[in-house]
Amino acid sequence: MFSHFKKSSVNAGPIEYIIVGLGNPGREYENTRHNCGFISLDYMAERLNCKMNKIKFKGTIGDCTINGHRCLLLKPSTYMNLSGQSVTEAMRFYKIPPQNVIVIFDDISLDVGKMRIRRKGSDGGQKGMQNIIYLSGSQDFPRIKVGIGKKPHPDYDLKKWVLSHFSNDEKKLLDPLLDNIVDAVSHIVDNNIDKAMNLYNS
Repeated sequence: MFSHFKKSSVNAGPIEYIIVGLGNPGREYENTRHNCGFISLDYMAERLNCKMNKIKFKGTIGDCTINGHRCLLLKPSTYMNLSGQSVTEAMRFYKIPPQNVIVIFDDISLDVGKMRIRRKGSDGGQKGMQNIIYLSGSQDFPRIKVGIGKKPHPDYDLKKWVLSHFSNDEKKLLDPLLDNIVDAVSHIVDNNIDKAMNLYNS
């Protein structure tokens, strides 16, 4: 599956892409539905053998190379609704345009195990993406939306739902999805977002 996927321990040249996973910091939020972005980035870092152990840009960062492109992995530690503070700070520092910032976040309109890639667009009601768009003044961010499933019933509290944990059956669906997310990112940094969308859009 990953024949095209190359990684390197030598990070030469400038940062070309920022890959952002959205979530909330703190142990009480670990592995909750709302933290799908963090979960995805942690998995990616492990696959890339990339250590995310530095604190910068109001977040935790790692420096890695994907298919010859030097990328910054970023998990904002500002809490979800202020994610734009971290993202725009990193963008300014490395002079990265929105088109080269890939944002990974949760989506309640998609079933668990599903993902949807978009080249750009509105925030779709996701507070972290909303803040990134507001502070950057742009909607031109490629994004990977990760399904966390709909509320069990319409009256169920939304906050309670997104901060709940995945069931054991749902976790089995996440493992192959995380592989697909890494694969999709590798296509996007190769300027093949159309291929990624064709392969993985649910």
